[in-house]
Amino acid sequence: MAKHKKTRLMATLGVACVSIILSTSTASQSRKPAGGSLPPIDPQRVQDQDLMTWADYRPIPGHNWADPSLKPERGFRLAVVGIDFPGQPFVVSLPKGSDPFGNPQIEPMAREKVPQFYADFFMKPSPVNHGQTINGYWMEQSRGKFGITEVEVFGPYRMPKPIWAYGLNEYGQNDETPDGSKADSRMERDCDAVWAAELGRDVRKDFDAILRLYASYDETGVWQEFGEMKFNTKEDIPAEWGNPNPAKPRWIPTRYVEWTSWLAGSQQWGLSSMRQGENSGTITHELGHFAFRLPDLNNNPYIKPYRRVAAGPWDMMDRGSFNGPGGPHKRWVVPPTQGAAMPAGLMVRNRLENKFIDESELLTLTRSGLAESGLAVAEVTARAVDPLPDTFAGILVKLDGAEPVDRTPPDDPATNPLSAGTPNYNFYSLEVVQRIGYDSFTPDNGVLIAKNKDSLRGRNGGPNEFNSYIWVIDAHPEDIAMVDYVKPNGKKVTRTVADYRQLNDALFHAGLDSGSSYEWEDTPNRLRFYVIDLRRDKDGILVYTLAVRSLDGAGPGERGAALAAQPGLKVKQPDTPVMFTLANTGKGATTDAGSSGQAKHPGAHFDSDVYRLSVSVEGKGWAARLLTGLAAVKAGASRPVTVYVSRGDAESAKSATIILRATSESDPSKTAMAAVKVSR
Repeated sequence: MAKHKKTRLMATLGVACVSIILSTSTASQSRKPAGGSLPPIDPQRVQDQDLMTWADYRPIPGHNWADPSLKPERGFRLAVVGIDFPGQPFVVSLPKGSDPFGNPQIEPMAREKVPQFYADFFMKPSPVNHGQTINGYWMEQSRGKFGITEVEVFGPYRMPKPIWAYGLNEYGQNDETPDGSKADSRMERDCDAVWAAELGRDVRKDFDAILRLYASYDETGVWQEFGEMKFNTKEDIPAEWGNPNPAKPRWIPTRYVEWTSWLAGSQQWGLSSMRQGENSGTITHELGHFAFRLPDLNNNPYIKPYRRVAAGPWDMMDRGSFNGPGGPHKRWVVPPTQGAAMPAGLMVRNRLENKFIDESELLTLTRSGLAESGLAVAEVTARAVDPLPDTFAGILVKLDGAEPVDRTPPDDPATNPLSAGTPNYNFYSLEVVQRIGYDSFTPDNGVLIAKNKDSLRGRNGGPNEFNSYIWVIDAHPEDIAMVDYVKPNGKKVTRTVADYRQLNDALFHAGLDSGSSYEWEDTPNRLRFYVIDLRRDKDGILVYTLAVRSLDGAGPGERGAALAAQPGLKVKQPDTPVMFTLANTGKGATTDAGSSGQAKHPGAHFDSDVYRLSVSVEGKGWAARLLTGLAAVKAGASRPVTVYVSRGDAESAKSATIILRATSESDPSKTAMAAVKVSR
C-alpha cells in the first residue's frame, strides 16, 4: 500500500506543487489568517453513499420529469412479466420482515397482485417509490426526448424449476445443486415458454423490451452482505444459509471473491439482461443497454492486481447505477427503495451517444485549434438542467493531430492500479455536477473532467482489463482510505483501491482551500484545464467558469495586465476586505477560432485571459488571504479582486503593505503588481 500511495503522489506532483505555491506564496500568507473565518468560495463536501437518505433528494426547480402526463418524443413499450418458483414465492407476498434476508419492508400482498405492484413501483410516482420512477429518470436525462410510454403486465406465472436451477448456472456454481444435477437452465427461455403457453401465442415482438421480474433476489445485491459481511469465514455459515443438502458445503463460489453463503449465491445474477429480482434497482441501467446499446463501464473491484474504476459514481453505466439512499450495501432491500434506487445521471459522452444533447450545446475545441486561437473561457451549467442563457452543457477538447492522438506514455496496469490502460482516448470533456434530481445521490457538487473514446467498445489492456470508453480524472487520486464494512468479529475491511467510491472526491472545485484542486494539466497531451469561478442563478442552479489552454501556443491576441489598489484603510477586524482592480490591457484574438477543426463560437470565448494571483504582506503580525488563485478577464475589461487582511495582537506592527500580483497564464512575462498600505 505504501508503494501504491507513492505512485499516486508522483503521478500528481505537478498539480500538487502548483497548489502549494498558490496557497503559500510567502511566509506571511497563511491558509487561514489569525482571527479569519471566511469559508472557501467552493468547499468540497463529499457525502459518502452509506450516509445518504431520501432527505438528500433535491428536486429540479420547475420540473417533475416523473409526471406520467408528460409525453416523450420517442416512446418505449415495456412488458413486465412476473414469475415465481416452486418453493420460492414472491418476497412481497410474505409477512413483513419474515424471510432470511429481513424482507419485505412493506406489508404483504396477494400473489396475483405482485406483477402489477412492481410495474407501478417502477413506472408510477407513489409514496412507496418516493415519487421516483424509471420513466422519470429517462425523461430527466433526455429532457423529454425518451420515455417509457406503454407498460403491459403479465403473470404471475410459476416456473418449472426451483430458483437455484437458474441461479447456479454461473461462476463455477453449476455443480452445487441440492439434488446433484447440473444447473444450466436459462431463466429467460423457461419464462418465455411459460408466458407464451399461457397466452397461446408469442407476443415478445410487440414490445421494445421485456422485464422478467422474478421472485427472490439478484445475487449482485446479496452476495457480499450475506456472505463475507455476515460471516467471518465460510466455515461459520450456519445450516439455514447453506445448501439444503447437508452433505454439501454451505458456501459457494461467486463472481468477485472465493465464497458467499449458498443461499445468497444460489440467486440469479443480472448479467446485463432484463431479468430482475425483487431487490434490483438497476433496471434503469439495463435499459441503457437495451434502448441505446450503451455498454458497461464497470471494473472488478475485488481481484488483484487492482484496476481503478472508469467513471464510478458519476455515470449510470458504471457503478453510478448503485447510487441511492444507504449506499451499495443496501441493495438487498425489498422493494428496492435503497441502494441503487437513484442512479447517477449520464456523462457528456453518453448523452451525446444517446442524442440527448448535441454539439451545439457544447463548446467544442481542438488541441491544435487552442494553440492557434489562445485559451478559451466559458460558463458551464449543471448537467441536470438545460444550459442557462449564454452557457454550455459542457466543453469538449478533441485530441487532434498526428497519430497517436492520445500521447499519454504507456504504463503497466499490473503495477499501477491507477493506470487508464491503453492510451487510446480521443477527447476530453468538462461538465458540472450538482446534487439535484437524479444527481442528488452523487457524492459532491463540482466540475467533472474526463477523457473519452470515440468508440464505445474496447478493452483497456493489461490484467483484469475491462471496457473503458470514459476515464474520469481524479482530483484526489490518493487512496480514500475508508472502511467498507465491519465483519462480525469486529475486523474492519477497507475499500479496495479499485472500489468505485474511490472517485467520490474526484470533482474539481474553484478557489483556494476548497479541499480539492482547481486545475489539471495533461503535459503529454499539451493541455491545461482551469476551474476559475462559480455562481448560482435565482433557482440555485450551479454555473462554473472554466477555461482550457494549449501548452503549445497562446494565439494571436496581445496579452497584458494592470493592477490598481484602493487607498489605504484601517483594519479593525479580521478579514477586512481590501479591494484591487485587475485590468486585461491586452487585445483579444481577431480570429473566430474556427481553425484546425475547432468549432466556431465567434469572439466571445476566446477574448479573455486567465491570471494567476498571489498576495504577500510586509509587516510583522499581519496576514492577507485570497479566496481564489485565478481570475479570468476579457480583453479591455477589468474586474475587482478582493484581498482579506487581518492583523495579529497588540505586538503587531502599526501598519503593513499588502502586495497583490497577477500573471498572465497565456504569457507569463505579462505581470502586474499593486501595493496598498493598511494600518490598525
